[in-house]
Amino acid sequence: MDAVDRVHVVPFGSEFDRIVEPVVRYRADVVYLLEHDDPHGTTPTYHDEVVAAIEDEGIEVRRRDCNLVDVYDVLGVVTTVAAEHRGDSVRVNVSGAGTIAAIGATIACMDVSTDATAYYVEPESYAHDAEAEPISEGFSDLATLPTYPVDSPSRDQVAIMSYVAEREGGTARPKKRDLIDHAEAEALSFIADRDPANDKAKFRLLDTHVVAPLVEDGYLEIKKVGRRHLVALTDRGHDALRAFRHKLAHPE
Repeated sequence: MDAVDRVHVVPFGSEFDRIVEPVVRYRADVVYLLEHDDPHGTTPTYHDEVVAAIEDEGIEVRRRDCNLVDVYDVLGVVTTVAAEHRGDSVRVNVSGAGTIAAIGATIACMDVSTDATAYYVEPESYAHDAEAEPISEGFSDLATLPTYPVDSPSRDQVAIMSYVAEREGGTARPKKRDLIDHAEAEALSFIADRDPANDKAKFRLLDTHVVAPLVEDGYLEIKKVGRRHLVALTDRGHDALRAFRHKLAHPE
C-alpha cells in the first residue's frame, strides 16, 4: 500500500507566518505555493525566505504560477493539484492571498471530485501600515472551513466543452453530429458504456448526459440553423473549462 502524503496548497500573496506555521505544525510532506503570475509585477523578495523556511523543516516546496485575482484560474490550479494527489491528504490554505484567491480555493474544495479540505489561519496581529508586506504576524488559530459539496461538470462534459472550444477557431460551429463523432472517436463513456443501437439513441444520450446539463448550467448555447443544431461555449463555459480541464488528464 502506497504511503499517503500530507499535501498543502497555498495561494501565496502577502503573508509569511500564516503560510509557514500551518505546514510546519501539521507536518506537511509537500507544499504547493501558488504565486501570482502578473507579467508586469515582481515577486516579493521575502517569498524566497518563505520557501527557505519551509524547506529548512525538510518539507518539499513546489512553486506554481497562478493568476491570484482570477477566481477561475485559482479554482483550476487547486483542483488540478488535488487531482494529481488523489489518494493523498490535501489541505488548502485560503488565507494567504486575499479575497478572490480565497473564494477560488474554497470553491475548489467544494467540488465533489476534489476531496480537499479548506482551512483559514487567524494571525496574532495585522500590520498597521497598509502597504506593509507581510500584512500580518504570528499564528493564533487554524479553523477548518465547512464546505457544501457542489457538482462540477463530468469528464465527458469537460471533453465536449474542450472540443467545442478547439473548433471555435474554425470556419463553423460544430453540430451535434460532430459532438457524437468526437465522443465515439475518444470513447467517451456516455456512448462507449452504453453501445446505442442507432443514431437516434446516440443523440438522445448526447442530449441527456452532456448537452442539456451544460445548457442548463449556462456553459453551452445551441443555435438552430435550418435543420442543424450548432453548438458554442458561453463565456461562463470558457471559465468552467479553465476550472475543470484537469479532468481530461486525471479521470475520476
